[in-house]
Amino acid sequence: MPFLSGMQGAYEAPPILWERVRTHAAAYTGNTPYLLCDLAVISRKLERFRAALPRVAPYYAMKANPDLRVLRHLAAKGVNFEVASIHELDQLQRVGVDPAGVIFSNPIKPRAAIAEAFKRGVTTMAVDDLDEIEKIGTVSRDIRFYLRLETSNTGSDWPLTGKFGASTAEALEIIEYCARHRLGLTGLTFHVGSQCRNLDNWHTGIEGARLIFARMEAAGITPTLLNLGGGFPIQHTRPMPTIEEIGRTVDRALGTLPDKVRVIAEPGRYLAGDSCWMVTRVVGTATRKGRRWIYLDVGAFTGLTETLEHFDYEVFTDRTGPLAPMTVAGPSCDTADVLFQEKMLPQDLQAGDLAYIPNAGAYTICYASTFNGFPLPEMVMLEG
Repeated sequence: MPFLSGMQGAYEAPPILWERVRTHAAAYTGNTPYLLCDLAVISRKLERFRAALPRVAPYYAMKANPDLRVLRHLAAKGVNFEVASIHELDQLQRVGVDPAGVIFSNPIKPRAAIAEAFKRGVTTMAVDDLDEIEKIGTVSRDIRFYLRLETSNTGSDWPLTGKFGASTAEALEIIEYCARHRLGLTGLTFHVGSQCRNLDNWHTGIEGARLIFARMEAAGITPTLLNLGGGFPIQHTRPMPTIEEIGRTVDRALGTLPDKVRVIAEPGRYLAGDSCWMVTRVVGTATRKGRRWIYLDVGAFTGLTETLEHFDYEVFTDRTGPLAPMTVAGPSCDTADVLFQEKMLPQDLQAGDLAYIPNAGAYTICYASTFNGFPLPEMVMLEG
């Protein structure tokens, strides 16, 4: 049987069975690497999200995977969208999405982008600082904005604190300023960190928002929106809370929130991440200081950028030989292009063999570049 590295006993099988991936790869006449996507997985993930979080409207964080076929598929399912730039808004409009249902969640935006988004119909935007609020005010007083709060990112694989998020003291100052000048502060948001493994982060974030909502109401501002942000995880090499477990935590925390507050969230990786496999090929092998090296035709610069921050993936191969710890690297001449250390793989793996990396649908192709002249992986849809 083909080999899956890592947690063989505890690992939950990816939504697309490896047999289908292997069959597709055997018949595929195009080049590797390529990303094999099954839109049916995205549909199932959306159904689970809606069932687990019935009060929460999903706004797809399109930065996770902005492929037009993914956007069109989600739009047809009634999903709204979150953007961080005008280019992302352009892509949504290419598939017929009405900008009126889009939120602009980048807390720091060029004034020109604010003006262009508002001109097209985007009226709801994120802020986390008085400077941004004043910038928005120079465009239009009709823009509604929600304040991003800092919150705990403990237990998240990618903490997102520091660059964005107002402290409690800063939030109170912003509330006072908006109340005094009658500006469009309508809600709050937070982000628990990407790939969040800590259920308490959602409870902490919602509780913190509830307390700030009380201060808004005391200042004469009626809160109407709570954005839970992203961070909903998929499983890679470590156990993760399920969306059902997250939903129960969120539901309990939202019990204290008035019904007048609309609740949304920005799932990106959760919806798109495990819809795709990266199909790649071994381009060479080497032995260095007694350690076996495997070189793939996909690397940190051509689709697996998150590995630069030690983000781990599982690896399937067709070989069945004895296992050994190996260093796995990408094809570029940059020494930073090392994907995995101590990855247990078959010793008989050799140049020309295929390797299959599951759960690669998010933050892969969208991060990729043509550094060193290596082409971007094509995204191929799995039919049937």
